[in-house]
Amino acid sequence: MNPVDDHLRRIDLTPVSPDGPREACGVVGVYHGDGDAARVAFFGIYALQHRGQESSGIASADGERIRVRTEMGLVTQSFSEDDLIDLTGHLAIAHTRYSTTGSNRIVNAQPIIARGPGVELALAHNGNVINALELRREMEDGGYTFAGANDSEVIASVLANAPARNWEERISYLMRRLQGAYSLTVLTKDGLLGIRDPLGVRPLCLGRLDGDAGGWIIASESCAFDHVGAEYIREIEPGEAVLIDDGGIRTVKAPDNPAKRSSCVFENIYFARPDSVLDGRLIYNDRLRMGAELAREYPADADMVIGVPDSATAAAVGYAQQSGIPFGEGLVKNRYVGRTFIEPDQRLRDLGVRRKLNVLPGIIRGKSLVVVDDSIVRGTTTPHVVRLLRKGGAKEVHLRITAPPITSTCHFGVDMASKKELIAANISVEEIRRMVGADSLGYLSVEGLLRAVSGSKDKDRFCLGCFTGEYPIPVQLEMDKLVMEVQPVGAD
Repeated sequence: MNPVDDHLRRIDLTPVSPDGPREACGVVGVYHGDGDAARVAFFGIYALQHRGQESSGIASADGERIRVRTEMGLVTQSFSEDDLIDLTGHLAIAHTRYSTTGSNRIVNAQPIIARGPGVELALAHNGNVINALELRREMEDGGYTFAGANDSEVIASVLANAPARNWEERISYLMRRLQGAYSLTVLTKDGLLGIRDPLGVRPLCLGRLDGDAGGWIIASESCAFDHVGAEYIREIEPGEAVLIDDGGIRTVKAPDNPAKRSSCVFENIYFARPDSVLDGRLIYNDRLRMGAELAREYPADADMVIGVPDSATAAAVGYAQQSGIPFGEGLVKNRYVGRTFIEPDQRLRDLGVRRKLNVLPGIIRGKSLVVVDDSIVRGTTTPHVVRLLRKGGAKEVHLRITAPPITSTCHFGVDMASKKELIAANISVEEIRRMVGADSLGYLSVEGLLRAVSGSKDKDRFCLGCFTGEYPIPVQLEMDKLVMEVQPVGAD
C-alpha cells in the first residue's frame, strides 16, 4: 500500500471530521472597584470564546468567600443575568475551555477550587503541564484527593499546598515544580493573581479598567480589553506573576528565569484574534506578512486570491498585495455553526464542509484561484474545500498554507493530533497535493514564518516544536490528553 492510500485508510474522509489545531483555552481575571467583577469577567471570556467552546466558568470573591459557577457549552449558554447577580464581589476570574488534558466533562470545567492549610483558591489555566501526572501521584501519595483528571487541578493543588509563608514564596515554589506551559488567573477571597510560565508559551496581558471605580483586568488576549472598555498596559512577562489586592499591584519574578522565550507561534498563525496585540505586534499585520512571504516563496499564475475564512483572510490579503493578483471572497463561512449533540444523518453528513463553508460560484467560476489557508493538520477538511471550489466552477486551485508542514505533536496546550494522524509526518508534500486535489501546494517555510512574525530568523523567541520536533524543554515522544483518566494512579 502506498503512503497516500495508507494515510487515507487511517483517516475516513466521508464524514468530515474537524481539521486544524484545536483551540487553546482563554482566561480572564478582574479586580473591579465597584464590586461587579463577575460581569466584567463574563464579557472578557465572551471576547475569548474563539479559544474554547467546550465549557466555561466564573468564580468571584468579595473579601470573605469564593463563589464559582461552571457549565458545559458556550459562554452565552452558561450564564444568565441571575447567575451574574449571584456571583458577587469586586474580584473574579473566568475561563473558556478546550480540553488539552482531561476529557470534556463538567468535572474538568474551570475555574477549579483547591484548598490547602489556611488557603482556598480558584484557578483558571491555559496551557499544558507535562509533569502533571508525576505531581499528581506525589500528592496522592501524601493523601490529597482529586475530583477531576486534568493538569489544571494539579496546578491548583500544588499552589494551595505549597510550603510557604506568603504568596511570593508560593509562586516561586509553583514555578520550580511545574514543567511546561501555563498562563494562570488565580482568585483568593481577597486578591487576584496572574501567573505566566518562565518560557512564556501562552499569552497573558494586563489592562486597566476605565471609570470612576477603576481596577485591573488580566486576559489571554488584549481583544478582551476592548470589549470591557479597558486600556491595554503591557504583556505579563514570561516568568512573572502579578498580584492585585486592595493594597495595589505588585510583581514577582520566577527564580532562575531562563533568558530564552518560547512563545507558541500558532498564536500568531491561528489562535489569537486578528485584533489582539502579542509582543507589541498586531496579529492582523503578522498574518498580512505571512501571506506576503507565501507570495514570494510560492508565486502562482492565477486570476484571484481567496482565503479560507476567517483565520486565513488577512494572509490572503497579504498574498494578493504582494503578488498583484486581485483579492476576492470565494468562500462564505456560516459564523453561527457551533457544536451540536444532534447527529446528522448520512445525507447531511455527505454535505460535509458545506455546513460551515459555502462557495460563491458567480465569483470563482472559470477562474484560477490561489486559496490561502492557515494549516493542514490531519488533512480531513482540505480535500472537501478543494472539491467544493471545483464544483463551484474554479478552473484551477493553487493551495497556499501559512503554517509550515506540521510533523510533530504539541505538548504545551494545543490538541494537534497524534503523530500517526499528522498528514505531513507521514507523506510528502507532493503526495498531500494529490490527496487534497490541488493543482499546486506550497507551505510557508519556517524561515519565512519567522520573518513574518519577528522580522528575523531568530528561533529563540518562539516554540516551533510542531514543525521542527525541537521543543524548548525535553518532552515525551507522545502524550495522551486522557492519561489521568485511562491510567490508574500508581500503575507503571
